[in-house]
Amino acid sequence: MSRTRIPVVAGWFTEDAAEEDFRLLGTRCSGCRSVHFPREDGRCRNPGCPGGELEEVPLSKRGTVWSCTDGRYRPPPPYVSDPEAPWTPYTLVAVELAAERMVVLGQAAPGVGVVDLPVGSAVEVVPGVLDEGRASGVVRTTWHWRPVAATDGDAS
Repeated sequence: MSRTRIPVVAGWFTEDAAEEDFRLLGTRCSGCRSVHFPREDGRCRNPGCPGGELEEVPLSKRGTVWSCTDGRYRPPPPYVSDPEAPWTPYTLVAVELAAERMVVLGQAAPGVGVVDLPVGSAVEVVPGVLDEGRASGVVRTTWHWRPVAATDGDAS
C-alpha cells in the first residue's frame, strides 16, 4: 500500500526537507521584529506593535532543554493516534530556541527519555512521525527534539 505523508499542521515546519535542512517555521513582523510560533498570518501578536507585514522565517534548529516530562497515557481527542495500536509512552520537551529565545514544545525523538534530556542540555529539531494509519496509509508528520553533543557546532 502506498503511504501518503501529511503534516499534522501545514505550514508549521518544512515538509519533504532532508533532516539537516528540517526547520520549524514561524513568522516575523516587519514592524517590531517579533517572531511568532506557531506562525501568525493575520497580524502581529505583540500588543505594543503598530503593525507590519508578517514574513515566514525558519526558526533555530537548535535549542536548550527548558523542561521535560513523560507522557505515559494516550491523550484524548483531538490527539491523533490509532486506538488499535499499542500505546507507547513518549517524552514531551519544552525547548528554548537559540536565536529567538522562545520556548517551543514538542515530543522527543523515539527512544529518548527524560533521563536523556537534563535541563540545560542541547537539542535539535528533526522530522518525526506522530501517527501511521495502518488501514488508511496516511502518515502524519511532525517534529521531534533529539539530544546533540555540546561540541556539535553552533546553536543555530
